[in-house]
Amino acid sequence: MELRDLEFYDDDDTAVLLLEATRLNVNWTGEERVDDAGVLADRSLAHYTVLHPGRGDFGLVAEIGGRAVGVVWLLFLDASDPGYGYVADGVPELSVCVWPGYRGVGIGRLLLEEAFLAARKRDIRRVSLSVENGNPATRLYRDVGFSDATGSAPGTMIVGLRP
Repeated sequence: MELRDLEFYDDDDTAVLLLEATRLNVNWTGEERVDDAGVLADRSLAHYTVLHPGRGDFGLVAEIGGRAVGVVWLLFLDASDPGYGYVADGVPELSVCVWPGYRGVGIGRLLLEEAFLAARKRDIRRVSLSVENGNPATRLYRDVGFSDATGSAPGTMIVGLRP
């Protein structure tokens, strides 16, 4: 398996990758709650499909044989357009997705750990995320240090990153 920066991909490939990952994340139960058009039509989901390196957004892709099998990305969304896991301006919201068929073998954990390393290099001290009740990924998030964010919406978690 190889890890690549999302910046390795051109903007169109990044958009396609993040659209697929966002759709898979919303449909984590196996029920198709939203399709690609639905993700793009819903502003609260569509902003997860666009990476803005100029504001500090970044991510990593796990590839096997040149094919993407997982992705982690951090977006600096602010109070004017918050994500589901918004806690404060300046705290990036992390999203992670491992494609079906590749889950449960450590790819998600590796992506999270590498994202934390990249965040520390950027002097980021806290990262948030949002997870729906019942999602089995919650166990992984807790294992890597996330805890419930006080005063935030249910399902919002935060982790502090030590230098």
